[in-house]
Amino acid sequence: MKVEARLFLGVAVFLWLGAIAYGIWSQQAQGHVEVVGVAALILSGGLLGIPGAFFWFVSRRIDPRPEDRSNAEIAEAAGDFGFFSPGSYWPITLAGAASVMGLALAFVQVWLLVVGVLGLMFAIGGLLFEYHVGGRNTSLR
Repeated sequence: MKVEARLFLGVAVFLWLGAIAYGIWSQQAQGHVEVVGVAALILSGGLLGIPGAFFWFVSRRIDPRPEDRSNAEIAEAAGDFGFFSPGSYWPITLAGAASVMGLALAFVQVWLLVVGVLGLMFAIGGLLFEYHVGGRNTSLR
């Protein structure tokens, strides 16, 4: 996780330094600071700082992975990386519900927005519990 933290935080710092440089440059070139560009660079750096800080905190709590050590061998990273769904229809329902919500916002239709939000909640629940096989009720044994 240290590699990811350095990557995200490094780009965030670059954007913040770029915001300072852009503010100084626009002040000298135009006579006033161009606020939209400076704000966009600061906010972009902030958005990259969020996952960077998360990865940094996580990297302090877990053991170093092979990617985090400079002397690691390639074979150390071999093995399963987790479970990946072979195919699912739930992302299509998520996209459909988001499209309905977009249409509702475009045409200012509150009733269609409610339908889209309900569809979105249904699709999110379906995606989250796609591989849930049932409860663990042990009292019946």
